Amino acid sequence: MASFQARLTFATLSLWAILLTGLSFHHLALAEDANVSWAQLSDDQHKVLNPLASEWDTLRPWQREKMLDIARDYSKMDAGKQALVQKRLSNWSRMTPYERENARKRHQQFQSLSPDKKNELRKKWTEYQKLPEAERDKLRTESPDTYKDADLE
Repeated sequence: MASFQARLTFATLSLWAILLTGLSFHHLALAEDANVSWAQLSDDQHKVLNPLASEWDTLRPWQREKMLDIARDYSKMDAGKQALVQKRLSNWSRMTPYERENARKRHQQFQSLSPDKKNELRKKWTEYQKLPEAERDKLRTESPDTYKDADLE
């Protein structure tokens, strides 16, 4: 009986060791992917991530990882979603580090809102987008803090 118990314990520990080793290799693979240079990216990745070409090698690993995720999923997107991704990557590439940090903060604030508040803001945003450009300019001039970066989408 003791022999069976010892073998069971050994087998359990061995299984855990294999699983943990596998997880470690998975995380190492992700870290290696995130450390890939621009020159090491595939042609498809270059095509998708081209707006970031000049700064790719200076991005932090977590930023590269997020961009590689976008590139991986790009072919599964419809044409409208692909166009939106390209527009956002282009806008992002033109932002200063300060503007990017503010955009991240605004996104985090939005994500922390209740579903009702998010829907309310989406409705207001849709109404704002329907306004003529002259009216949007007027609103941005009158309330610059409220409408700052409103047309970046």
